[in-house]
Amino acid sequence: MSKLLLIDDEADLRYSFQRIFDSPEIELTTASSGEEGLRIIPKLKPDLVIMDIRMAGINGLETLRRIRQMDSKLLVILMTAYGTTQMAIEAMKLGAYDYLLKPFDVPKLKEIVANALKAARDMTQVVSYQPLLEEEDYEQGIVGRSEPMQQVFKLIGQLAVSDATALITGESGTGKELVARAIYHHSNRSQQPFLAVNCAAIPEQLLESELFGYERGAFTGAATQRIGKFEQCNHGTLFLDEIGDMTPATQTKILRVLQSGTFERVGGNVQIRVDVRIIAATNRALEQAVAARQFREDLFYRLNVVRIQMPPLRERQGDIRLLVNYFLKAFAKGQQRAPRSIAPGAIRLLEKYHWPGNVRELENIIRRALVVAKGDAILADDLPAEVVGQGVAGGSRALEPGAAGEGAVEDVARLARQLFAWARRDPKMKVIPAVERELVIQALKEAGGNQVHAAKLLGITRATLRKRIEKFQIERELSIK
Repeated sequence: MSKLLLIDDEADLRYSFQRIFDSPEIELTTASSGEEGLRIIPKLKPDLVIMDIRMAGINGLETLRRIRQMDSKLLVILMTAYGTTQMAIEAMKLGAYDYLLKPFDVPKLKEIVANALKAARDMTQVVSYQPLLEEEDYEQGIVGRSEPMQQVFKLIGQLAVSDATALITGESGTGKELVARAIYHHSNRSQQPFLAVNCAAIPEQLLESELFGYERGAFTGAATQRIGKFEQCNHGTLFLDEIGDMTPATQTKILRVLQSGTFERVGGNVQIRVDVRIIAATNRALEQAVAARQFREDLFYRLNVVRIQMPPLRERQGDIRLLVNYFLKAFAKGQQRAPRSIAPGAIRLLEKYHWPGNVRELENIIRRALVVAKGDAILADDLPAEVVGQGVAGGSRALEPGAAGEGAVEDVARLARQLFAWARRDPKMKVIPAVERELVIQALKEAGGNQVHAAKLLGITRATLRKRIEKFQIERELSIK
């Protein structure tokens, strides 16, 4: 549950916030003055503070100064009904995360609060990059003991003690943002802001203003000045995820910031200087994008100072058992219950799977398995069909002549259990005819349509195979010789 502290001397507004944020995910506490808020913060330890600028007693700006002295990482959103450019600039200089003009739009308020709470979690949840699963003294960790992950850990450690720009590459779901946060948490900037921007999730016409802000009147709908992520993140670390999807115009501005530390807001002509460390990530092959002139070559070399290539999960299968145990413990902790176990057969299936979605897919599969499992242990039947099917295909060597009989029996038994599980979900399914038809089709495909070879694969005569082809009307689906 996230803790939200509202500081405002208007009773009506405090009541409105209680109604707006009446949610089991948010615990809202209110204070009627800056002095009261400063007394509450050390005990409450809120994740986010929202307060008015103009209040009786200590005003919002002075309260913000004192909050920054108490906790430099505590995010603060300021509100005012008297928005001016100078006030906004002063608020951002003091380290405000954002500011809102009254009266505010409720959906927009919820969006800003949600983004701020995510940023607060990113800054406060320390990411360990050498976790020991026997010890549970960390909130979040990058799990792995394989050789590819050991190389990643070494680079994180080297980057953490420098201010060098970093480029993290790899397939989706390999943990690129987790690595970026680990670099931040162990760096000299760990007490300064950390903000993450997904460049692919923001429409290209909005990304530039999201990063650099805009001046009032810069475009239709720009009724007030807006501060961008670079100013919000001054002295901190900015994580640009999916940077390969950035437009050429925005790439040019990013390059300028990297070269000179300056930029201009959209619609502005005043140079703004910032000190921001950039960590970028992408699942695209940037070298190919550079060759195709889709990505600036000079920006690529500026970003590619130190590169971390995240290995796909299929190249670190020895880590799967560790990751499964980690997720089981993490989910159990969230549900305040003892961790469930997982059957050895289910683990073997997971280790044989090819993992197109990488670690993120594994996490989702374990979460799903916990929901559908009927007992305290996750069984093979609780895994998705694609995992079971891939595992059986990957373990087909156990069925070859001369292979260990136990492995063959186990694979066939596992497949049978999965088939019966499907049959329970679909009363119309007839197991034996469905399996027989599919075996004939697959045998013919393996044999290139040659019936003699297919019959040998199935261990039946060609005449019997021909009867099955006619029975299941397979001629139309395959070119049969």
